[in-house]
This record gives sequence, C-alpha cells and structure tokens, in this order.
Amino acid sequence: MRVVLTGGGTGGHIYPAVAIARQCEAEELTSQFLYIGGKRGLESKLVPQENLPFESIDITGFRRSLSLENVRTIMRFFKGVSRSKKLLSDFKPDIVIGTGGYVCGPVVYAAAKLGIPTLIHEQNAIPGLTNQFLSRYADTVAVSFEGSEKAFPKAKRAIYTGNPRATTVMSANRERGFASLGIPSDSPIVLVVGGSRGARAINEAMKGMAAMIDRLPGVHFVFVTGETYFEGTREAIRSELGTMPNHLHIVPYISNMPEVLAATSLIINRAGASFLAEITSLGIPSILIPSPNVTNNHQEANARQLEEAGASRMILEQDLTAERLFGQIEDIMKSGDVLGAMTEASRKLGKPDSAAVIVEEIRRLTVKR
Repeated sequence: MRVVLTGGGTGGHIYPAVAIARQCEAEELTSQFLYIGGKRGLESKLVPQENLPFESIDITGFRRSLSLENVRTIMRFFKGVSRSKKLLSDFKPDIVIGTGGYVCGPVVYAAAKLGIPTLIHEQNAIPGLTNQFLSRYADTVAVSFEGSEKAFPKAKRAIYTGNPRATTVMSANRERGFASLGIPSDSPIVLVVGGSRGARAINEAMKGMAAMIDRLPGVHFVFVTGETYFEGTREAIRSELGTMPNHLHIVPYISNMPEVLAATSLIINRAGASFLAEITSLGIPSILIPSPNVTNNHQEANARQLEEAGASRMILEQDLTAERLFGQIEDIMKSGDVLGAMTEASRKLGKPDSAAVIVEEIRRLTVKR
C-alpha cells in the first residue's frame, strides 16, 4: 500500500500521522510512505527523524482579522494545491491521510480533485478550521472524541476512531519508567508536566507546591519543567526548601514519556488531544489545566470531556494556585476509592486500538479502487 501522510504545525498533528504509519507497517509489510508537510513547520524536523520520506510545500494559515496577508495565504494555497498534485501524481498513492494543520488543506484538497481516496483525522473536541473545510471533500472524517462526529454535518462519512497516539503507548514498559526516574518500583507517582516546552503557570504552581508534598510522604512527585524553566524552577524550590526531598524529582524533559506514563498514578497536565489519548489508553487519572492560548479554546473542550466522564478534574489557568492544585492532588491520592474510580473512568475512555481502527478504515477505502 502506498500512503501519503500530511499534517503539521504541532506535535499534536504530526505524531498521530506517525502512529498511523507505524500501524500500517505492522499490518502491511509492503507499505510505502510519503509525508507532505510545511516548509516552516515542526514536521520538517520531526518527520525525517522518524525515517519517513518528506516533501514540503509553502503554506500559512489565515489570520482571523482582515489582512493583506490573507490574500497571500490564498495564493499560497493554490500554489500548494498545484505542487501537491505534482507530488501525488509522481508518488501515485492508494490513499491520502490528513491529521490537521494548515498544510493538510492543499494536500487533501488536491487528492480529492484527483480522485484519490482521502481520510482526515480530527484530534480535538472542537474541529480545526482546516478539517472543517476539508470535511466536505474527504471520503472519511475520523474523530478522537465519541460524539464529535456531529461537528462535521457535511461529511460523507464520519466515524469515531479515537486518537492513534493511544496505540503508541500501549507497549510501554512501566518498569523502565520507574528505573529511568530512580524511583522504587510500584511507588505512587504524581507527574506534573506543562508540555514538552513547559508552561509558566504550571511551573509557578510547582514552586508553591514543593513545600506541601510532605503531606503525602509515600508519594513520589516528578516535576517536568521544560528546558526554559528548569534552572529557575529548581533553584527557587531549592531556596525555599533548603534540602531537596528524596521523593521530589525535578527534570527539564522526559524523553521516554510513554514508559514514565505507564508508571504514573496521577498526572497534572495541559489538555492537548494526543496526550489525553495516551493517558486514557493507560487509564491514568488526571488534573487538567487547559491552555487558554489555543484556537477556539479547544483544550478546555477536550478537558471537559474527561471531567464529565469522571476521569479528570479541571482547573482553569485563571483559577490555578498552588494551594488549589495540591488540595486536588491530596484529595485524590488519599482516597483509594476516588483514585480507583477515576482510573476506571479514564480506562473506559481509552481507545488503545485506535490506530488499528483507522487502518481498517483505510482498507475499506482503498479496496474500492
């Protein structure tokens, strides 16, 4: 099977595409791939690291106010369509898969016009602008949250598949997670992370919470600060406490996140869709602090899905304090019943076979050709 993947701008769009490629490889040993991304996007760095052939087009997104730049964006879109048609004609794919971001627009649109089967995947509870546009052209729209199908009324076919990142973490070794942190096996771990680059508001809460963690003496706390905030956060906590407790671990970044997640009892994090797919596939309870700086405030909508199911508690960033956050952590970790109920609710939301479900839909679309 010959597969074109497209998606970019953030890891939340890129990693689901990679997960689909890996599932295709697992099920179709003869699979061949081409990834079409943006020249300026994160995908131009990440995708080659995944050993996937990469080609780029020049594309930018629309601004939400009237601007001359939007005229240039329209011109780039049509140039992108023209280049995409050339790349697709040369590669001759059986299917084109888009996972979000502006770059999907010209690529999936070009594929539809060429009569190539297309599937787009929407990670968030609130659809992105590009996927809304493409939904009328794509053969299938796949969604991460059950019930989100109704957000695509013009789609030919909309199905719930979950997020393929959920499949990626299922093989993670929890013992390696404990070992990599230097934490005794089966110790309860509370993981606090603001994303790969860190988040100022969450780091400030970490600083304030450090003096409180003795109230949970048997629990290991792992603070992931992000590279930018690491030195400042560590020094502020060290200055406050004098001696760093043995059950407090402050790190700038975690490279083996799936393994650490497999060892985690409770996570405090933003509410990016791919990360939520990972934690629910493992049945991890969460306290979510959605980023307010995202399009359509989609992270809050993502978090509410988990909160309403009983898998998470949500604190808006505007309401975040160290005292409030630690109070929630303490309430959950001191009650086996609460932790157990949240764990079960999280597991019920998980879709660990997501990538396989998407590949099955790919088979359905391509067998018609």
